[in-house]
Amino acid sequence: MKRYNLLIVLLLLVFNITTAQKKSKSPAADLSILKDTKSKIEATVPLVIQHLQTIATKEGDNNIVNNGKIAVGKEYGILESEWFLYRNNMKNCILNNSSKKAKKCMEYHTQYLRNTLINYGNYISNLTRKNGYLGVEGDTKFDFKPAEIATKLSEAYSNANDAAGRMKADQKRDFLGQTMDDDNKLTPYAQLAQ
Repeated sequence: MKRYNLLIVLLLLVFNITTAQKKSKSPAADLSILKDTKSKIEATVPLVIQHLQTIATKEGDNNIVNNGKIAVGKEYGILESEWFLYRNNMKNCILNNSSKKAKKCMEYHTQYLRNTLINYGNYISNLTRKNGYLGVEGDTKFDFKPAEIATKLSEAYSNANDAAGRMKADQKRDFLGQTMDDDNKLTPYAQLAQ
C-alpha cells in the first residue's frame, strides 16, 4: 500500500514541476510585429508607383501613373481601415472576454485581416507582375506575404492574451492600449504616394 502512495506522490511532484516549467517559459508578449507589419504595408506603395512611373515613361502618358495612383490609393485605403479596426478589435477581444472567448474573437478578426491583406497583395502583384501591363520588363519584388503576416500577428496577440491574463486591470488596459498608438497607424496614402 505504501509503494502506491509513494508512486502517486512522485507522479504529482513530476507533474507540478513540468507544469511550473511550462508556465515560466510562456513567451513574452512582444507586439513589435505591429510596427513590422505597418512597415511592410507602407513599403509596397513606392514600389508600385515606381512601376507605374516606368510604364508611364515608356508610353509617354502620365495619365497611367496618375490613374494608377488613384486606384492603388483606394486599395490602400481599404487596408488602412481594416488595419485600424483589426488592432482595436483585437485589443477589445482580450479586454472584454474570458481567455477562451478571446481566442475565438481574435481568430475571427485575424481571418478578416488576412483576407484583406491577401486581396491587397493580389492587387499589387497583378499590377506589377513581369510582362504585365504594356510589356514592361521587370518583376517588382515585395516583402509582403499576407499569410505569414497574419500568422505572426495571431501568435503575437495570442501571447499578449496570455500575458494580459497575468496582469491587473489597469496594467492590462495600458499594455493593450499601445496597439492603438500612432506608431502603429499606417501613414496616409497621400504622404506615401508623392
